[in-house]
Parts: sequence; C-alpha cells; structure tokens
Amino acid sequence: MTKQEKNDVIEVLKGKFSQYNNFYITDTESLTVAQVTTLRSHCYDRQVEMKVAKNTLIRKALESLDAEKYSGVYDSLHNVTALLFSENPKDPAMILSSFRKESKGEKPELKAAFINGDVFVGDNQLIALTKIKTKNELIGEVIGLLQAPIQRVLGALQNKDAAAEVVAEVAVEQAAPAASVEEVAPVVEAPVAEAPAAPEAAAPEAAAETPTAEATPEAEA
Repeated sequence: MTKQEKNDVIEVLKGKFSQYNNFYITDTESLTVAQVTTLRSHCYDRQVEMKVAKNTLIRKALESLDAEKYSGVYDSLHNVTALLFSENPKDPAMILSSFRKESKGEKPELKAAFINGDVFVGDNQLIALTKIKTKNELIGEVIGLLQAPIQRVLGALQNKDAAAEVVAEVAVEQAAPAASVEEVAPVVEAPVAEAPAAPEAAAPEAAAETPTAEATPEAEA
C-alpha cells in the first residue's frame, strides 16, 4: 500500500469517526470469506457500516481527530480489526451476538466499543451492550413516567364523576317519597280548615227566621 493509499484510508476513517458517535472494534480473525460476507449482509440489513482496516491506520485517524477522546480504545487495536459504525448504539452488539449463535463460534470477538463518549473494553461487555437503552427508548420511558401521574389524575376524576352520578341518583330516589307526602298533606288538612264555616252559615238563617216569628203578633193586633 502506497503512502497516498494509506492517507486515503485514513481520511475515509476520519470521516466515519466524525459521522458516528458509536463504533465497535471487533476481531474477525479466523473467519472465512463466506462468513465475512454474511456478517456484512447482517450489518447492511441493520444499517450498520462495516470497515476493515489496519490497526495503525485506525489509530492515526483517531489521533488526528482527538487523541485524548479516543485514548481508551488504542489498546484494543491488535490482530485483525473490523470496525462497525452505527447510529443505534446496540445494533452492532445484536449483530455480533446473533451471528455467533448462528455460526456456533466465538468470533467476531468484541475488543472495544465506543458509545457516545464511553468506552466498553472486552468481549464480556457484549451481553450488556445488547441491553443498552437507545435514545428513543429512553425518551419513551421518560414520556411514560410523565404521563403516568396524568393518567392517574384522569382516572380519579372519572371515578369521581361516576361517584357523583351515583350520589345524585340516590338523592333523587330519597327525595321522591318526601315529595309525595307533601302533595297528600294539603288534601288531608283541607276539611279541618273548612269545618268552622258551617255554623257561621247557619246563623244568618236563624236570624232571618226570628223577625218572621215576631211579625205575626203585630199582625194579629
């Protein structure tokens, strides 16, 4: 490889490291050509970019961008290296895990992973990386936590409205008999109020008859 070719590779790698906040450093040594092709296919399906490069060129690309920022991954640059770039931090871990199950092997081996500024070193980190939360998943959990109190309040209000309706129905049912008593009461009391009127009506008739009795002697005289 000429110096210009090496510089071209370095520039391509710099572009990928600048583009992605997440990349995995894997060991693909001992994989057959067919297996590498299958691995590339899995990466393509999940929109993960796979790049194979020499460790010295990878390190130069990283150092030229930010030597201190990527210092945690330098010790992992040994043997055959394949880089997996992804927007989703756990997609490469899912790919490696499923590929190893299908091939019943231990390769590709995870040497290190750079996830949003954090470095995970060693193949024993693979299982943990398959369970890492993505940005969208975290947002969904936060929204769920924010919505939970609102849903409880709405539920309480709905139960309160239902309870108010029951109370109103019971109040109507209890008020109905009292209204019936009030309607009957005037009918019962009416005869009692009219009873004294009968003697008063009879008195004028008696008074009218008295002068008539007294008029008879005057006529006889």
